[in-house]
Amino acid sequence: MSPEPQPGDIGLVRIDGPTGLAIRVGQWLNGSGFVNVEHVFVYVGDGRIVEAEPGGARLWELSEYDGRPIVWVRCPPEHGQAVADAARSLVGTPYSAADYFALAAHRLHLPVPGLREYIADTGHMICSQLAAHAAHLGGWDLFPDRWDGYDVPADFYPLAMTQEAVPA
Repeated sequence: MSPEPQPGDIGLVRIDGPTGLAIRVGQWLNGSGFVNVEHVFVYVGDGRIVEAEPGGARLWELSEYDGRPIVWVRCPPEHGQAVADAARSLVGTPYSAADYFALAAHRLHLPVPGLREYIADTGHMICSQLAAHAAHLGGWDLFPDRWDGYDVPADFYPLAMTQEAVPA
């Protein structure tokens, strides 16, 4: 059994069905591999998480994922509360499926004017962008060598594996 999550930890889960398959294929096309992780969220404490959803980022119950394997990226304790607070501050941020197309355009090296700025724009985020941005705001830079916002859920999996994470 894996330890209980701590504030700032990032959870990785699978999404079944056509939506999950579409995300897996998109991640593969984006160069992130064919990892079976399609959604990420930030644990903020007291059994609550912050996650980006099509209706916008929300504060929700971790119990939503009861019975499903969760792989955790463990936040360094010195950043945990700051990451959790940053995630809470992002509740309500709009979701944008267009971000997936922007990420693909970057991967394909398409010369789209303003692409880097669009991907980095924190006024709209998919789940992976929200988690990485909350971590950054909390002083924990997960992907320092790439464009801000250039994150998909599968990118978090290698981080968890280097921590010897075990599914819950």
